[in-house]
Amino acid sequence: MTVQQRATLEDVARLAGVSSKTVSRVFTTRDLVAPETVERVLAAAKRLRFRPNTLARGLRRGGGTNTIGFIIGELGNPFYYKVASGIERELAAHGFSLVVATTDDSAEGEERVADALLSQRIAALLLIPVAEDQSYLEGERHLGTPVIAIDRPARNLVADSIVLENRRGTFEATKRLLARGHRRIGYVCNPASVYTQAERLRGFRDAMAASGIPDTTRWERLIDDPSVQPDQLVGDLLRSADPPTAVITGNNRVTVGALRALRDAADEGRTALIGFDDFDTADVIGVSVISYDPVDLGRRAAALALERMGDATGFTRQIELPTWIIERGTGEREPRKETA
Repeated sequence: MTVQQRATLEDVARLAGVSSKTVSRVFTTRDLVAPETVERVLAAAKRLRFRPNTLARGLRRGGGTNTIGFIIGELGNPFYYKVASGIERELAAHGFSLVVATTDDSAEGEERVADALLSQRIAALLLIPVAEDQSYLEGERHLGTPVIAIDRPARNLVADSIVLENRRGTFEATKRLLARGHRRIGYVCNPASVYTQAERLRGFRDAMAASGIPDTTRWERLIDDPSVQPDQLVGDLLRSADPPTAVITGNNRVTVGALRALRDAADEGRTALIGFDDFDTADVIGVSVISYDPVDLGRRAAALALERMGDATGFTRQIELPTWIIERGTGEREPRKETA
């Protein structure tokens, strides 16, 4: 196959019989050009398959582009692409496009990926923070590039953030289990040190303490090691000397692992289960969850970025989006009766 050279602005000008400056105006300030000339230039551009270099144009002006960057963890997590879809819908309605980059949930890769996106003069940067320090973005923020943290606040950086009501979600779930008579309630999460999990764990502990159970460590399995499978953690908890009658899981991956562990333990519906994050088949298999709208999370984050682009000097905000419990069966189980 012979690869053809891309048509240039000058090629379009020759075919349309106008100056290069006129072609440039058609793609930048079209209202200053006569309609018949615009039509002739666009027809020539279409025939030559010409695409204007918006990045180069923005750089010549000393500004950015109409592209916004979004840094996520790993592509296999449905949460990330649902948030991305919400961002994309909101941006498209305002004439912006989205470019997504992944760090594979690696703190080391976050700054590298951010630098690569910022070198393209993106109009704003949205990210789900992984690293423990985002101060490397402070200089870019001073240059006017909005930075929006999603799901977790940025650390050591003055930036807007949009998060979930993590603490309230697990607090309400724990209270429901307590109201059904459960006293031994487990909590399992991996990772455990990120902001979302710290808040969810706090909600669980606060609800237990309010019910007269201040020490829950024997029913907790908290770890920061992606190589450890969630079913191992839950299985270890179920095999403990004082196993819980109910379990709350910190994310959808741990929930799926808990289902496997309960199956392997031949639990047969004795242990109650509520998971944080909904997932595609949870309604089919009847798993009770703490839910929220990840698409709306993305949409609101994009709206916040667009707002910040219009006012880079306003006070930063942290917005919390609501969570709610969906009862499907596993979280409504009563505690099993003790045998003599």
